Formats: sequence, C-alpha cells, structure tokens
Amino acid sequence: MAHVSDEMIDLELRSTGRIIRRVLPYFTPTSIRWANRVTHLLNGVNYTHLHYEQRHLRRPDGTDLRICIYRPKAKLADKTFNTDSFFAPAPGILWIHGGGFALEFPELEAFYFQKIVDATNAVLVAPDYRKSTEAPYPAALEDCYWTLLWLKDHAKQLGVRSDQLIVAGASAGGNLTAAVSLLARDRKDVNIAFQVPICPMLDDRETPSSCDNDAPVWNTASNRLCWNMYLGKRRVTAAVPAYAAPARVQDLSGLPPTLSYVGDIEPFHDETVTYMNRLTAAGVETRFRVFPGAFHVFDALVPHAEISEDAAKFLLDGFEYGIKNFFANQN
Repeated sequence: MAHVSDEMIDLELRSTGRIIRRVLPYFTPTSIRWANRVTHLLNGVNYTHLHYEQRHLRRPDGTDLRICIYRPKAKLADKTFNTDSFFAPAPGILWIHGGGFALEFPELEAFYFQKIVDATNAVLVAPDYRKSTEAPYPAALEDCYWTLLWLKDHAKQLGVRSDQLIVAGASAGGNLTAAVSLLARDRKDVNIAFQVPICPMLDDRETPSSCDNDAPVWNTASNRLCWNMYLGKRRVTAAVPAYAAPARVQDLSGLPPTLSYVGDIEPFHDETVTYMNRLTAAGVETRFRVFPGAFHVFDALVPHAEISEDAAKFLLDGFEYGIKNFFANQN
C-alpha cells in the first residue's frame, strides 16, 4: 500500500490519526518496554461498571496466569460472588487482548467488554497471557488455550453454558482467536460456538496492504517488529506453523461460524479479507464488513464517530445473532 494520506482517513477519525502519527509514529523496542512499564501500574483497575474479579490460575508448569472475569452486576443479586452455581446460565466469552503480542493487558480493552457484556449478559474471561517480551510463540497461545479449557471445565461454577463458548479478540487477539479455534478443531477437546477475530493480525508474510503502510496506530514498521518478536528468525520462513500465523493454514473446514471486520487502510485489511473469503469457501458461516477510511482499532480510539458507532452496532448485532443461533455441545 502506498502512503496513507490524511484524505484517505474518515473525516471523524482524521484528527486523532494526525495526533497518533505525531506522538507515536511506530513502535520500537524502547517504546514497547516503556509502555509496558507504565501500563503494568494499571493492572487490576476496573474501567467498567461491570462486576470485575481477578483470579490467579496455576499453569501446568507451576507458574501463575492472571485472568480477569467480567459479568453484569445484576447477576450477583445478594449472593456472594464465589458461591457456585447460582447464576442463570449465560454465554461464556474468552476475550483475548491485542497489542502485537508484546503490549497491553486485559483491562485496557474495557471498551469492548462493557458493550459486549451489556448486550449479551455474558460472562467474559480475559487472560493476561505471556507477552513476546517474556516468551515468544507459543507461550501466548498456550495461555489462551489453557484458559479456554479452564472456562469449559468451570462452566457450571461460573454460570456459563458449556454449549456456548465464544472466542473473541482484536488485533493480535484476533490472531490468537483464530489460532485457538484451529487448535480446538484439531485437538477436539473443546467445542467453540463461534469466533470473533476483529481486525486480526493473521499473516507474518507481507501482503499488499501490510507492505509500506504508514497508517496511524499500526503500520508496517510496528508490524514487522512485533512479528519478529513473536516468531524470531522463523518469521516469513516455511518453519512458521499455522497456529502462529493462521493465514498459513491450508484447510479451514470445520471451523466455527465467524464474525469479523477490518478497516480498509490498515495493514491487516488484505489478510483479513482473504481469510474471511477462504472461510466462506470452506463452508464456514461468516459475517464480515470492511470499514472505508478506518485505521486499526478505530472504534476503540474514536468511539463516538459515526463509523465507530456503525462498527459497534455490527459487532453487537453479530454477537446477538450468534448467541441466538450457534451452539456447540461439549464431548
């Protein structure tokens, strides 16, 4: 993609895009390190009006994995939160945060949590998976998949329908959503009702839209850096497995119904369009939109723009449709 000019950006997103380009034109190892130091101080803060709880789960290797659990406060009534089995069964959402595998933590995506839980009354579980700055692939994927298995095994205690487990996430979280869904299909130890990879980071190889892209928020320079941190020297080689870069998977049949959207000026446009088209061709039910003039995660950064409200409606309508229509019983 050639230079993304201001005129190519939606009018209501344009001023925010200019500011972001000026303040942080692209990520570097230093800016990632500093961002993680600062945002680490915000772990454990509830930015929603939902009920929020942290738990620390023991990984199979003995280390701790922090997870965040969100649910509507109305579901609590006068009960103690940790009392088992008093909630009415609700959809269970595994939400996987973004950040190029190297940045962020669950609480920073409260924008999505608030809207989705309000619309669906779901229980949302978000793991604080290991970043590539700590451990490269497959650490993040292992954490997310293990959290999904934990969600399945604790569905009754959490008040979750075991036949309606949903996996969702944006950006790198969209990659991990797709990868978790692939693993679940192949391992057959958990069934997913539907998946929601939003503006997903699917391909370590450059596409026309991810090459020479200088759009705000996420561009070619940031993309190359974060893929290198996640995959190391394997990036763009035949050694990269499809579970690391789902665009590489050969067979997309048997995957759960899929909801997604992407901006047309962001690096992930082409890989997302291709992936969704391939899912449809493989017989997977899909709901998909491209938003013209939208840069990466535009809806979270400029939520009151008309295009962002349109994206939010599309997302919530898709969740509501999926919850009414898609179920997957556990074996």
